[in-house]
Amino acid sequence: MKISVFGAGYVGLVAAACFAESGNSVIAVDVDQKKIEGLKNGIIPIYEPGLKELILRNQAEGRLSFTTDMVEAVEQSLIQFIAVGTPPGEDGSADLQYVLSVGRTIGRHMNGFKIIVDKSTVPVGTADKVRLAVQEELEKRASHLEFDVVSNPEFLKEGAAIDDFMQPDRVVIGTDNVRTAEIMKELYDPFMRKQNRLIIMDIRSAEMTKYAANAMLATRISFMNQIANLCERMGADVAAVREGIGSDSRIGYDFLFPGPGYGGSCFPKDVKALIRTAEECNYDFLLLKAVEEANERQKEVLADKLIKALGSGDKEGPLAGRTIACWGLSFKPRTDDMREAPSLTIIERLLAAGAVVRAHDPEALTEAKKLFGDRIEYSSNQYDILNNADALTVITDWHEYRNPDFERIKGLLKQPLIVDGRNLYKLDRMQEMEIRYIPLGRAGNGISETN
Repeated sequence: MKISVFGAGYVGLVAAACFAESGNSVIAVDVDQKKIEGLKNGIIPIYEPGLKELILRNQAEGRLSFTTDMVEAVEQSLIQFIAVGTPPGEDGSADLQYVLSVGRTIGRHMNGFKIIVDKSTVPVGTADKVRLAVQEELEKRASHLEFDVVSNPEFLKEGAAIDDFMQPDRVVIGTDNVRTAEIMKELYDPFMRKQNRLIIMDIRSAEMTKYAANAMLATRISFMNQIANLCERMGADVAAVREGIGSDSRIGYDFLFPGPGYGGSCFPKDVKALIRTAEECNYDFLLLKAVEEANERQKEVLADKLIKALGSGDKEGPLAGRTIACWGLSFKPRTDDMREAPSLTIIERLLAAGAVVRAHDPEALTEAKKLFGDRIEYSSNQYDILNNADALTVITDWHEYRNPDFERIKGLLKQPLIVDGRNLYKLDRMQEMEIRYIPLGRAGNGISETN
């Protein structure tokens, strides 16, 4: 099939590369000339395992191309995927200006029947707005060309997006048109060879499904973080609690690890957008408001623990004269994405408390330098930042951090203190190594976490 993907960001690039890999002819479109020129020359603007290789292979074989020419993309393709950003507005609602702009462009230049697919995460009712935008442009042309608008939300995990696309848990298609449903089934058939996981539903239900899924996962994360905080106060072990509740088949183990809060481009934005959508319907979504508040509080926890462990009454700040080494900056491993990352809140708190902050991340250092500039120190070696530091704090659970050289850590730190926001290390090992260890929701062997 001939496909155009509008938006060469995270979702758009993954979709374009994977559709091309399954044999389709794909044009990826973006208004950013520099980005498109870079892509033509094999420069991938994001880090995602396997994506670069996929793009280069399909470019070389002529199935994938990049352009800023939106007219060409509209005219040459049957299926038009909209994968542009929907950033949150000041009130938390999704900003649809880029989505609707693409819709209007398609309406101005379409030359035959088109299937317009909302791949961006958009609120319920967006397909109706896109349809109206396209129709208005057709009316200006006095054109009666047919088109259909489909909701096809993405369910990609950063760091595993290629696998998620090629072997999906499910593919949701929202359409009321039988003919369009059959075309979309044909498009996704190569990804259904092991098991048919394609679900056809009405458009508004498909739009809601994306938000509901992310809101549910965000709720599980915040719930487990709250349980971890309570475990500290009650003398319970959150790792044991997780094993106990996760063994219930109705609950399972996924998204039940405590941590410093969720971040990234999806969960914070989508929770806010769903709360705003509810408000527009005069519904007070109390649960999601609590999830959002709990998550913001959780981002303060690691800094609070460091201040409690090392703080002084210094008027320059409780951590004045202290150096803190941070392992992990991206919001999750296997990505360089720092949008809404807990590290942003944690590091700002440490700086405000007077600390010198050093940071390491396998992929996100370039992005961190854009955000923090010279206010913190950086190193591409995870051990270099430990030299004569007062503490190590683990923020992101990269594999590189899971089994480090503890003897080396002890030798480099001023004092053997680890504040672990991901509970990566075993309590008995830390005790054996005589490392003062402060995890989340566990007894540890450091300071009391009770109030």
